Amino acid sequence: MEIRNIAIIAHVDHGKTTLTDALLRQTGVAEEGTSMDSNALERERGITIYAKNAAMPYKGTKINIVDTPGHADFGSEVERVLRSIDSVLLVVDAQEGPMPQTRFVLKKSLELGIKPIVVINKIDKPAADPAKCEEQVLELFLELGASDEQSDFPVVYTNGKEGVAKRKLEDESKDLTPLLDTILECVRPASSETTESAVLRLQPFNLAYDNFLGRLAVARIYEGTLTTGQNVFIKREGVQTRAGKVTKLFTFRGLRREEAERAEAGDIVLVAGFSDIDIGETVTSDAEAPLLPSIAVDEPTITLDFLVNNSPFGGREGKFVTTRQLRERLERELEVNVGLRVEFSGDDSSAGGGPAFVGKVSGRGELHIAILLENMRREEYELQVSQPQVIIREEAGVKTEPFEEVVIDIPNEYQGIVIQRLGTRGFVMKNMTAHADQLRLIFEGPTRGLLGYRNQFVIDTKGEGIIAARVIGFHTYAGEIRTRIVGSMISMASGKALGYSLWNLQERGVLYITPSTEVYEGMVIGNTSKGEEMTVNPTKNKNLTNVRASSSDEAINLTPPHELTIERGLEIMAKDEYLEITPKSVRLRKQNLSEIERSRARKPV
Repeated sequence: MEIRNIAIIAHVDHGKTTLTDALLRQTGVAEEGTSMDSNALERERGITIYAKNAAMPYKGTKINIVDTPGHADFGSEVERVLRSIDSVLLVVDAQEGPMPQTRFVLKKSLELGIKPIVVINKIDKPAADPAKCEEQVLELFLELGASDEQSDFPVVYTNGKEGVAKRKLEDESKDLTPLLDTILECVRPASSETTESAVLRLQPFNLAYDNFLGRLAVARIYEGTLTTGQNVFIKREGVQTRAGKVTKLFTFRGLRREEAERAEAGDIVLVAGFSDIDIGETVTSDAEAPLLPSIAVDEPTITLDFLVNNSPFGGREGKFVTTRQLRERLERELEVNVGLRVEFSGDDSSAGGGPAFVGKVSGRGELHIAILLENMRREEYELQVSQPQVIIREEAGVKTEPFEEVVIDIPNEYQGIVIQRLGTRGFVMKNMTAHADQLRLIFEGPTRGLLGYRNQFVIDTKGEGIIAARVIGFHTYAGEIRTRIVGSMISMASGKALGYSLWNLQERGVLYITPSTEVYEGMVIGNTSKGEEMTVNPTKNKNLTNVRASSSDEAINLTPPHELTIERGLEIMAKDEYLEITPKSVRLRKQNLSEIERSRARKPV
């Protein structure tokens, strides 16, 4: 059977997964209601977080398709997938056109010599303009230095939600057959070098974990034949060659994996038996076989400390709370999350009576870290983390930091406040285009300046703006930037917060808690609009007397609080604060809980 290997790539929310689900349903390997986004967090957020494999039969051909994330924080998932496939479906929203992650994933695929198939999706949107979108895509291809062959790309128009594809907008169509036919016509068959004498060479591009089988490698077979029980060699540049044995072999059908005894060149398989295998290594039947080209993954851009939760409420809700348990969980995460880096502490002790340090965790962005933390809390882990900091490098004696390109779509009336806010955060506007009553602004600036801005952006644009960013590399350090314009409102007492106290405090800023929320000394219960820290008593009740006054019976009207989530907490926390994360709660607290300790910490040594 011929094999075609493709990946589906796009900016977040342009419809990759919906389109993939429709393809699987049409080819009969998935039922109505099943989705590539199988993870609970993916379903809740409506985004793809992990790259996933599926396979579908069509006209006697097996099409392996890899659904990739669209968010820039999970770019490492996309980069390694592109090395294992022969073509990509580049999905672009017919209304929004190319966005930052579109550029990122397209640039990666063009550099590898891949000729994409452009899929202009969501043609049913009221403001969709497929012709203009196609023109913008061509401009992007030329801007990224695509070859003449790559620029002559096939275009298919789709409505992924309805499961309809057309080669021309005026065509009549009832399903996705035009897209499937285009894949067969434009994607070359995978190598079928399967003679008995061919040396086996395969390369893992993704990792998985199974409680019974251990570490699993998702790999593309480039040459030869792979069989269960086969003895192989694992090779990497600069590392000693080691031996291994295939204990289990799986191929894909639809969303399911099926156990197999044999797989041939060109196929994408799941292999068990190698406890220490890594992305980009070459697995071969001949110790002298040449290495396959290595797979490079972009480096992390932000870092923060993971610590044991030592707050007054520590250990109340979590099942796994010790340094050892947190360390084991991070080690398991490193098995499959290649965009993550962890520097573990040398011992389990805490310095100066503070919380026990677990490790310094580095990731690709706030969302990348937030997803890890959300998964951990759902697994009943409890911990606290420090404020995220960007990774600063020294290159040839020059201090450098990560920079990002930010694309913003907003109504015209919000341009002033957005330009002002980003200007103070070190961003420079590179381009401005107008369409109807909407503006598209493109900025470049340091990642530091973007930390904590997304939440402010939603407020400034009243929820009508769209912001997207991508890392463009390390550039010269941009100097001092003041990103935090509010102060912290800190509880001076322990107990239950009362509505009467919160009613008086809400005039000073924004609250994070509701009445009857348990608080402790040093817990951050809100922010102050004037930018100064303020110590308050949220447990104070109204003084009761037997004398009636005109103000005695005033109604208490509380503004709904700005309740903390992990992402919001990572954005708004100050440098001297920890974000406390438990299975049921997310709290902000000062590193030094008492006012006396905070005063001592502020004094110069």
